[in-house]
Amino acid sequence: MTQNFCCKIALAAISLALFSSCAINQSSMSDGYSFIYSAKEGDNRSVYLSDQYGRDRLKVIDLTNNDGYPSISPHGKTIAFYGKYDNNRTWSIHKVDLDGSNVIRLTNKRFVWDSAPSWSPDGSSIIFSREYKGASNQWQEEVWLMDENGNNQRQIHALKGRAASFLPDGKIIFQSNSKHSQLFIADIHGNNQVQLTDTNSSNRSPAVSPNGKYIAFLANRDGNQEVYVMNIDGSDQRRLTFNNIEDWDPAWSADSNYIYFISQNESDFYDVFSIHRDGSSLIKILNSGSQVNSVINLDTTQLSKLKEKQ
Repeated sequence: MTQNFCCKIALAAISLALFSSCAINQSSMSDGYSFIYSAKEGDNRSVYLSDQYGRDRLKVIDLTNNDGYPSISPHGKTIAFYGKYDNNRTWSIHKVDLDGSNVIRLTNKRFVWDSAPSWSPDGSSIIFSREYKGASNQWQEEVWLMDENGNNQRQIHALKGRAASFLPDGKIIFQSNSKHSQLFIADIHGNNQVQLTDTNSSNRSPAVSPNGKYIAFLANRDGNQEVYVMNIDGSDQRRLTFNNIEDWDPAWSADSNYIYFISQNESDFYDVFSIHRDGSSLIKILNSGSQVNSVINLDTTQLSKLKEKQ
């Protein structure tokens, strides 16, 4: 990391007490757990819940030795995630109860990459990305939708891209499949598309805040992939991170004030950071984590069962 980046971390520690009091409020609905993520353990990756400091962690699932992209349902009882098969050539979406029981494999198509599941606001559907090499050996990026039990799987043909997720109002945000990917919002059928970014560099991985007002995303507008934020209508696009390594996986805190993201580390993996949406309070949370997603609500009965298993 650059000196500027490290200095920001040091300065952020001065305001840690203030940040902590805010974080207590933001995590009150989730019993202190702020995000869910994929943790590296040797050569394996498993799904964990964590508090805002990475001190209190709970392992949720270790199914395929390469599990990730976890997303918690709106009712806080179920987690969607991906696991890998066929020597990592097949990526499939699964769901599991919060306590780690009742694992169900939802997608089974071989030699495609199904990833990044996201729940609809009412918890009835899951949207996900599918990638593969087509008949002409060209890389394909598609957006798919299915019922929460895996039934009624269908491609949203109007959406040409990936990294799709739901907005609180049921609309979809995604990144386009183009030389320089851009960010769009569309309705559930992929129609009425509104373009949010228009640059000669790529814009990726949009994440909408729980209150529906802001979008965190990645962009390499200045020669390196950094975390940006903008209003839901695409206005006031601002860069938040400044370093010489790539940032990934933006996700929001429950109160829509903080953004979690990951940065590459010296071990060729990633560490998890948090930053206020105004660019202040940059803090490193934990080592060896990736594919972060926010925790808005957790079912207390399921959470108690999970704790008993630890």
